[in-house]
Amino acid sequence: MEMKELKQLIYKGEKVDVECKEAENNVPKSVYESYSAFANTRGGYIILGVKEDKKKTLLEERFVIQGIKNPRKQIEDFWNTINGNKVNANILKDEDVFTVEEDGSSLVVIKVPQADYKLRPVYVGENPYKGTYKRNNEGDYHAANYEVDGMIRDKNPDGNDGMILEYYTMEDIDKETLRKYRQIFEIRNDGHVWNSLDDKSFLEKLGGYRKVRREEKEGLTLAGLMMFGDGLAIRDEFDNVFMDYRDESEVTPEIRWNDRITYDGIWENNLFNFFMKVTPKLTADLKKPFKLEGMQRIDETPVHKAVREAFVNLIIHADYLLDAGTLKVIKRADGFKFTNPGILKLPIEDIYRGGNSKSRNPRMQTMLRMIGFGDNAGSGFPAILSAWENEGWIKPELKEDTRLNQVTLTLKMVYANEEEMKEDRNFNQKNERSLKEVLKEVLIAKDYEKMFPIIEYLEGNLVISTQIAEQLTGRSSATAWRYLKKLVEAGVIEPDGNTNNAGYKKIVK
Repeated sequence: MEMKELKQLIYKGEKVDVECKEAENNVPKSVYESYSAFANTRGGYIILGVKEDKKKTLLEERFVIQGIKNPRKQIEDFWNTINGNKVNANILKDEDVFTVEEDGSSLVVIKVPQADYKLRPVYVGENPYKGTYKRNNEGDYHAANYEVDGMIRDKNPDGNDGMILEYYTMEDIDKETLRKYRQIFEIRNDGHVWNSLDDKSFLEKLGGYRKVRREEKEGLTLAGLMMFGDGLAIRDEFDNVFMDYRDESEVTPEIRWNDRITYDGIWENNLFNFFMKVTPKLTADLKKPFKLEGMQRIDETPVHKAVREAFVNLIIHADYLLDAGTLKVIKRADGFKFTNPGILKLPIEDIYRGGNSKSRNPRMQTMLRMIGFGDNAGSGFPAILSAWENEGWIKPELKEDTRLNQVTLTLKMVYANEEEMKEDRNFNQKNERSLKEVLKEVLIAKDYEKMFPIIEYLEGNLVISTQIAEQLTGRSSATAWRYLKKLVEAGVIEPDGNTNNAGYKKIVK
């Protein structure tokens, strides 16, 4: 990495993937907290030799490259510590720690990758509940106990849904739901030996019921209850989980949705019913071109399969043991949105490259696959990408929110060139709104939030005074003046000599 590229990282400010440390003489202790945070989130860069002046607003003035005096010794000290007992795991390679030099100034860069889910949590000290950190746009933060629990659960190669739920028996299964499932199973698997089994034995084969003989323990598994359980029994054990489908394809300011499926007492609220009720609604409006295979018409298209695959992924990758979470499915006129609780096991880049992310709920995956829903492990997301690419639509967007602990997949049925044309048509509008966009890049997040009423006011006004800024922000005159001074430093406004009331005018470029 050259200094020019490194400066670009530094002058973007501290983000979810960049952390600057002064480190003039020694490796700061906080480096190891940042190491833990990056490893447990999305990875990132720790840059040693950069001083932060929090009084400055402009990022190029706020972050000052001062260098470090003894880069070789600091690198040696860092390796000795990271290989010792300071942290529970060293996930770095030799090439991940290096020096960047220019004009006699040296910076040390530590490139921390996202840790494999089998190694998380990466923590400082000996107690994961005290030493595990994560990362957001505001910096490192101490992970909550439920976040640590989630990382520990994800290490289990057997998944989450095989756990036996104490006190839950076959009486907690909704017989009608299981009957519908078995009916589809028999049609899809004619002559299968499981078809003659009683319900309990059938569920046991699927992984919905388990016996642990050594512990003399048996009962419904998480998969069995969530897929086929009585709604009340599910809510008793998993009142943290909520299922919600909304059709927003024809919304207006007065109408928030056109159709909704949620907990309303009309249906047993288990995952199988949710899937079977919602799936036809998702695919009902998709085009079905006339196609024959032999003498039989084929109504299935890769797009139909992709939408169903996205729904299957939502169910099998969700973390049902988090403190709270919603399985949310939204249908819009131009596409779909699927949101599930639980963060990604793999980096997003690896998933787009076809990486095989083992599901949290392999028994649910089997249950759906045995009746024709869901491809083999690792082939689902590539199939979605392929279907959308073949249609010429914009690339599906997979987003992870590590603070809310949820993942959202957005599938837009919008042609890529149509999106570009739309952007061109809105170019002038974007320029008109660019003040917010520019200042969001220039100012640190806290300042931007505090000054937002002033920034919004300047979108439609060319002149502002301290008194107006005071009224807009609800702050004192001195504080309002400091906010305006920051905007002067940012080159947005300048003092207006013709105004007696501490006036400023917007600089029009």
